[in-house]
Amino acid sequence: MKLANNWKDYECIDAGNGEKLERWGKVILRRPDPQAIWPINQKKDLWKHIDGHYHRSHEGGGEWEFKTKLPDFWTVNYRNLTFKVSPTNFKHTGLFPEQAVNWDYIIDKISKEKRKINALNLFAYTGAATMACSAAGADVVHVDAAKGMVEWAKENMHLSHLDNNKIRFIVDDCIKFVEREKRRGNKYDVIIMDPPSYGRGPNGETWKFEKNIYELVLKCMDIMSDEPVLLLINSYTTGISSIVLENILKVTLLSKYPNYEIESGEIGLPITNNDLILPCGIYGRFSKKS
Repeated sequence: MKLANNWKDYECIDAGNGEKLERWGKVILRRPDPQAIWPINQKKDLWKHIDGHYHRSHEGGGEWEFKTKLPDFWTVNYRNLTFKVSPTNFKHTGLFPEQAVNWDYIIDKISKEKRKINALNLFAYTGAATMACSAAGADVVHVDAAKGMVEWAKENMHLSHLDNNKIRFIVDDCIKFVEREKRRGNKYDVIIMDPPSYGRGPNGETWKFEKNIYELVLKCMDIMSDEPVLLLINSYTTGISSIVLENILKVTLLSKYPNYEIESGEIGLPITNNDLILPCGIYGRFSKKS
């Protein structure tokens, strides 16, 4: 388990009973979390002093109840990066703080290279990993099927003062984009992907993790450089073990790059109120041997 424990502007204060209590800067939010199935035994009054509470609906979806009038958005910092935070209709805030363990990994690997690195971020959402790549010195191509998320990523670029760096933002279906990059002969040293369990592209293309992830890794191999730095898969798909990601990377990438290494595991958030850990998904990593 890799923990995102280097935050100053974020903390998971408590979790349990299917919810988590979080501090985003100075704002306290209460949101559903399907992993937090244990009871809350102590300091329940903590949960009463909140600024916003997302209530899940029995019919699906839900809505926010705000105890405090909040701005449309505010910002949090991680290392030298700044991100926009805003409660959305789907309980999310535009940032997954547990991903900081992957941002650290990306920054460390790219910063050690003494050459220009080309990075591709697929299913790139609001671009936190894109900004990590850029801040470490890479030229980045950021691809997501949702135009609104790509616009949000551009805001994070401005907030992190990376406007003068080379970042291309593209609204497209990720598989089709990778196929076109192969035809164009473009190559990447870094490939990052955070695919959804299920999704649709801008033209109705369907994605299902179990069906398409192996195919996508194969296609990404076609656009990897002769001396790649890393390929990272992150997933929140229920029922998929990190060993599945490890096995996929072994049967694809290691056959072509035998001198590289693969690791996989879970990522999580430390819970401030006790010594528990909130699990938050899995990762598979392929990279140069340290």
